[in-house]
Amino acid sequence: MPVPDTVGAFAIVPSNDLQGAVPFWQRLGFERTGGDADYLIMTGLGCEVHLIQAGQGPWAFPAAHNPFGVFVRTPEVEAVAARVEDLIIRPGGVLRHREWGLYEFAVCGPDGLLVRVGWPSDRMPAS
Repeated sequence: MPVPDTVGAFAIVPSNDLQGAVPFWQRLGFERTGGDADYLIMTGLGCEVHLIQAGQGPWAFPAAHNPFGVFVRTPEVEAVAARVEDLIIRPGGVLRHREWGLYEFAVCGPDGLLVRVGWPSDRMPAS
């Protein structure tokens, strides 16, 4: 699949099991759009996440001490939360309006990766 022409900054996320991380990102709403055996490009929700095979050097880390995190900014926050309800970090990561102005939730992804998904509270439709 061709990589879309998109302007922006995208996270490069190391993974101890690169192929094993793909189903997690697909469940969030991403699909593989490029890459090779050691580097994958996942596209969805209006953004990209690049996954790289962790190994030696700066990419090596134990899953229990993963220092990486990704924030996915999308107006589809409620639909994504519904798809990953069982993965939401509790009690603090549940979908809610935060004091910093975002309607968001958090999940623990592959290798202990913190993934937050949200959208500005003031841009959410009134319920």
